[in-house]
Amino acid sequence: MDCFTRLEALIDAGGADAAEEARTLLRHLAAGSRAAFDAADEFLIELMTLAFLVEAGLEAFHNPARRLARLRLSRLKLLLA
Repeated sequence: MDCFTRLEALIDAGGADAAEEARTLLRHLAAGSRAAFDAADEFLIELMTLAFLVEAGLEAFHNPARRLARLRLSRLKLLLA
């Protein structure tokens, strides 16, 4: 499975373990560039926010948080392409 496909699946799941798994996946991708490292860090922050919202049961904020995480992931894809 492609790394980015797995990251998108983590966004859809939004569980508590998603951030740790994403961190493991991104460790190798963002190793070469400072801009990619920063983009990966921003993505992880959005994913952790999503996990918090899911765990807290704040369903009204799930879709906006997922949308923002996907935007951060697309930025990371562009930097690594």
